[in-house]
Amino acid sequence: MTEAMIVLCGFPNEDEARHIGTHLVERQYAACVNLLPGVESIYRWQGKLCREREIMAVMKTTRAGFAALSRELVAMHSYDEPEVLALPVADGSPGYLQWLIDGVRG
Repeated sequence: MTEAMIVLCGFPNEDEARHIGTHLVERQYAACVNLLPGVESIYRWQGKLCREREIMAVMKTTRAGFAALSRELVAMHSYDEPEVLALPVADGSPGYLQWLIDGVRG
């Protein structure tokens, strides 16, 4: 297991995803944020079946940086209950993992 984490979060539009993603990288809460447009989310919210087009953000951070990233993400996000899922990174290329760790304030 490494110190690296992948955080997933859906956004309602590209502008919000880009704004928040840029903010998180500038503040060094994330080393990198990838924005994946064209995601279709199917879910149940408040008893109603929903289908929405979203932008999926894939954020690279560390265990030490996750708490700050999560707080900032939830504070800035327009959803009532934004998706914030943190997945541990089991392994990866040593150079990339070191770059990721060096890019996150923790």
